[in-house]
Amino acid sequence: MNPWFNRLSSTSLVGLLFLCLAWELWLAPLRPGGSMLALKALPLLLPLFGILRGNRYTHQWTSMLSLAYLTEGLVRAVSDHGTSQVLAIAETLLATMLFAGCLGYARVAAPSRTVKPAD
Repeated sequence: MNPWFNRLSSTSLVGLLFLCLAWELWLAPLRPGGSMLALKALPLLLPLFGILRGNRYTHQWTSMLSLAYLTEGLVRAVSDHGTSQVLAIAETLLATMLFAGCLGYARVAAPSRTVKPAD
């Protein structure tokens, strides 16, 4: 099995996690000193170990989770300005990569696609 999609999912998930924290705590928080919006990174911790281990089921439901971050990134890319807008575009790209990596891995890891030994 090609591990490329799993690497893409893992890298983009970790990148998205760090981006969400850095964005709302240091780089461009809504309020000086950080905001409670940093808690949006918590749902990204749920699939972390399953993605890193290559669990197909985790990849499947994480693809749906990534759509929430994609939506937030698109909305804030249009409505925000300055640093926040650049970070929103980065969030959009990372969420898109996460979505594509999760779907790709779920497809190549499907039981119907694995080679079965001849009986």
